[in-house]
Amino acid sequence: QVQLVESGGGLVQPGGSLRLSCAASGIIFSSYTMGWYRQAPGKQRELVATITHGGNTNYADSVKGRVTISRDNTKDTVYLQMNSLVPEDTAVYYCNAKGWDRRTFKDYWGQGTQVTVSL
Repeated sequence: QVQLVESGGGLVQPGGSLRLSCAASGIIFSSYTMGWYRQAPGKQRELVATITHGGNTNYADSVKGRVTISRDNTKDTVYLQMNSLVPEDTAVYYCNAKGWDRRTFKDYWGQGTQVTVSL
């Protein structure tokens, strides 16, 4: 059974930092592209950042320079370091895994972790 378990969300003041973690199980983690997405109330889910199995990263324009995605293939975990947070970063953040398993494309999601940026 595949599980993506996010942690690290919470309430933070504007200008603060948070580090999200996503622990994966049930997949060959090192072969998957991992990503973080977010969904604010009343808005569609949007990409935050992705990291390929080879370590190539991609960021949404809205977070470039403030956010760093990284992965530890020895721990089957992907991280999202978020700095200089602003209220517009408030959303539920979801971990995502995309990859191939026996010639079938797989797309897995975690349950999400709430990030609230407010005074």
